Amino acid sequence: MFASLRSDIACILERDPAARTTWEVLTCYPGLHAIYIHKLAHWFWLHHLRWLGRFTSHLGRWLTGIEIHPGAKIGSCVFIDHGMGVVIGETAEVGDGCTIYQGVTLGGTTLYRDTKRHPTLGVGVVVGAGAKILGGFTVGDGARIGSNSVVVKEVPPGATVVGIPGRMVEGKEAEARFAAYAVVQEHSDPYAKAIQQLVEHSQELERALRALQARMAEMERETEASRRDLRAVK
Repeated sequence: MFASLRSDIACILERDPAARTTWEVLTCYPGLHAIYIHKLAHWFWLHHLRWLGRFTSHLGRWLTGIEIHPGAKIGSCVFIDHGMGVVIGETAEVGDGCTIYQGVTLGGTTLYRDTKRHPTLGVGVVVGAGAKILGGFTVGDGARIGSNSVVVKEVPPGATVVGIPGRMVEGKEAEARFAAYAVVQEHSDPYAKAIQQLVEHSQELERALRALQARMAEMERETEASRRDLRAVK
């Protein structure tokens, strides 16, 4: 257990630049506390002490703001950064070395009890803040889920998924659009950009219509003046 704890602390020190000392991580990181409370709750669950497991999980949520069902399987060196609002369902599996940011949900989409309702994260998966992964599918090793994405289907190893619903992006777009926290710096939201283009196009059409109306009014005045002149000549 102590070897595992040292390994988990070392992983946090490696991945979080804000972590300064082992003592700070041990005493001030709710993600670490939630993992070890879950280990106890999971032990109760496996030994058919289901209520005690759920109650231990409930205490863990109250203390850390992180809800991990005692039936979930959590690998080693899993780092839950900040962690407030993280929810991990009963049949979820989190592989070794995963990083999960605040507000993440590993949820289910079916009400059938005896099925794999929650996702499986492979080794080294990174799940950005606010992302929702819903369903009993697998997110492959080394995949990255962008912040606030909603993923409802399987993700291959090494892929980057962003958006609602989640879609895979590759190459430079993957580097540009992936973010563990909210929006990437100096990168505009493509949906907002498209809406802005529509607004600008609408404004151009409105200006053209006003110019056309003004020209028609001017032509009407000229026509009326010509009629007056003809009547005056007669």
